[in-house]
Parts: sequence; structure tokens; C-alpha cells
Amino acid sequence: MRIAAVDLVSNTCFPALAADELGFFKDQGLDVRIELVAALGATKALRDGTADAMIAGSVHDLLTEFTDWKGAKLCVALSQGSPWLLTVRADLAAGRGDFDALRGLRLTAAEGPDLVFKQMLRGAGLDPERDLEILELPGAKARHVSFGVFAAEALQEGRIDGFWSNAMGAETAVTRGIGKIHVDVRRGDDPGEVRFSTFAGLATTDDFIAREPGAIDAAVRAIVKAQKALRADPAIAREVGRRKFPPESADLIAAIVERDAPFYDPVISQQAVQRLNAFAQSIGHLSEPVPYGQVVATRCRRLWTGG
Repeated sequence: MRIAAVDLVSNTCFPALAADELGFFKDQGLDVRIELVAALGATKALRDGTADAMIAGSVHDLLTEFTDWKGAKLCVALSQGSPWLLTVRADLAAGRGDFDALRGLRLTAAEGPDLVFKQMLRGAGLDPERDLEILELPGAKARHVSFGVFAAEALQEGRIDGFWSNAMGAETAVTRGIGKIHVDVRRGDDPGEVRFSTFAGLATTDDFIAREPGAIDAAVRAIVKAQKALRADPAIAREVGRRKFPPESADLIAAIVERDAPFYDPVISQQAVQRLNAFAQSIGHLSEPVPYGQVVATRCRRLWTGG
């Protein structure tokens, strides 16, 4: 089973990486290959058939290739809520959550997550096009780039004043002493409740579900098992990180996963889909609300609770 991932050095999609490295996919009879295809490349890979499934840090990305959710389904949540943080340079004279302090700064965000970032800024009374500069980092869209760590490097080099990324990128900057967390939306710093705009999940096509329903069920079971294991003992993340991540990131992942463990919940609720669709409509990616069953592979729901 070929799975395209938007980021491999990531706490957001970590349950899928853990399911692979801890042998949970194999225990379910699956031979899985997870490949990093940065930015919106994973969605394109799902559309063109070079991937059987995708790990999305922001499931609204699917709408760039699957109009109005036609042809693709979400199978399981990897983590709940919009998973990004805004990290700014450590010497910025501003308190956490002070959005006015962002005026005139040079910030960056990955393609896809940038839409949630801009929505958050608007909710705080800022114009993303006028009040600050959102830069595209050269090389950020390269196939094998993990954005958060890449952006932390740019912050250290002084090319930007801050970045919107997963917690791995934020923790990298904080640990190096070059950055500080300015906004953490899942922990209540967000205007307009953008924490509910999207979430991380595993998705596949309707065609693949029809052809390989057993494979999708097996993948969901493996991820649910990994989530349960991480909630019970976040320290096992260190073992996975040592196999999967660069040394610095491997040292950081266990602490990040311990903080994130409550978000590792597989359930995709009706309310989560309603909020997801409302956000997608607000950014022009969805023409009208669609039923829950058009967004979610309902056959997988029984598996979220171990069925």
C-alpha cells in the first residue's frame, strides 16, 4: 500500500508513522510504503493514482483535487484540530497572542496550511495582503522537504521573522533559542476558532475503497492501535523518532507527543465535518455543504472504537 505524506518530520501525522515503525501495519497484513511528497503533492499523488492513500496534515487540502469531496473519503483522524502554531523570533518584543505585533513582519506558511493562517489573521483584524508579508521560502515545495524544520532553519538564518508550522518546527526553533511560540490555536490562542477549521487524517479514493476495502480497514485498525499506544505511553515516540527522524528531531519528539497525546483521537465527528465544510466554503474550496457520508468513509467508523 503506497501512502503519500505531506510531512515525515511531524507530530501531527505521527500516529501513522508510529503504526509503520512499530509494526502495526504489518500485524494487519499490510506492506506499507510511506513517501514524503511535500505541500499539495500528496493530494496530487492520490488523484493521479501514484498513491493509494495520503496522510494529510490538513484534510481540506483534498478539495484542491477532489471538487466538492467527489471521489475521495476521509478514513480516520490522525489528530484532532488545526495542528499549527505560529513561532516568531525570540527577540520580538510582544506577548503571546499579540496579533498587532505581527504588523510588518515577514512570515511564512506552507501551501494548504497557509489558508487557515490567513483566516486566523483576518479574524484578528489583520489583512494578510497588507499588514504583513507572507513569504514563500525557496525550496519549501521540494518533494522531500519537511516544512516545519525547514522554516526553523530560515528563522535561524534571519530570512523570516516567524513561521506557521506543526509543533516539531516550533519546538526546533524554541529549543535552539531562536524562536518562541506566539500562537497555538489548538490551545485556545485563535480568534475565530480556527482550531476547528481542519484536522490531520488518512484519506483515500472511492475507487481504492471499492477495490481494496480490506486494506483500508487494516490501515485504520493499525493507526487506531498506534494512537492508543501513544496515549498510553508517549515515551515510545522516542523509539519511532530515532528510526524515522534526524537526530535533533528524534530527541524532541517524545515531549511533543506527550503534550499532543490527547489530540490523537481517531473519531471524525459530524460536528468536525460541518466545521471543516464551513471553512472550505469560506475560502472558496467548497461550493455548498455536503453530507457527512460524502466526506467520510462511514464503513470505517466502527473501527475507530476497535470494532
